[in-house]
Amino acid sequence: MRNIKLTIEYDGTAYHGWQIQPGLRTIQGEIKEQIAQITQQEVNLIGAGRTDAGVHALAQVANFQTESTIDLTALQRGLNSLLPPDIVVKAVEEVGEEFHARFSARSKVYEYHILNRSYPSALLRAYAWFIPHELNLPAMKKCGKLLIGSHDFSSFRASGDESRHSIREIIRLEIEQRKDNLIVIEANAFLREMARSIVGTLVDVGREKTTFEEFKEIFEAHDRRRAGMTAPAHGLFLSEVRY
Repeated sequence: MRNIKLTIEYDGTAYHGWQIQPGLRTIQGEIKEQIAQITQQEVNLIGAGRTDAGVHALAQVANFQTESTIDLTALQRGLNSLLPPDIVVKAVEEVGEEFHARFSARSKVYEYHILNRSYPSALLRAYAWFIPHELNLPAMKKCGKLLIGSHDFSSFRASGDESRHSIREIIRLEIEQRKDNLIVIEANAFLREMARSIVGTLVDVGREKTTFEEFKEIFEAHDRRRAGMTAPAHGLFLSEVRY
């Protein structure tokens, strides 16, 4: 039995997230269907993370086991010829049987793109959150530092999250000013909508609707109702999975 690792890029706009859901179009469902067509076998396709509806990926990772002897280059070409153009397999590798896309991961890196200027973009409207109000980036960075380390992130946890506990470790949180503003969050794992809830609350700080002291209180309250809005899904990208 071979264990095959895929690195995948996708535009999540037209999909109901990564995970297969009955009657809905998902990334996992699209890829699994085409793997079965090529290998003539039903496979269990395991993803590193369950991105929500509308969230994109630059390097999602998945793996599956198969008895097929197909050449890896042929598999990659075959998948890319069958998949819709908004899903691309960037790399295919054969890995050890112990590799598991989700459980072997040490951390995941998400990028959130904010288009912070006075006018919107015709081209970036599906890939960045347009905010015409000036943002106080130093204030956002100061609040972001509070989140570094292992903490209870209940204040940034979606109500439907089914995780057994809400303790997560944020390894890195950076706010960079480029052509757009970019928030990078690396953590050992994420709660459902955690990254987007953090971004939404930090944007309230940037708009000076929330002070540093209020942000600290929100974080320590462990109550999602105290935090800001969940940032729109279309600005979020899973950029890297680290093993």
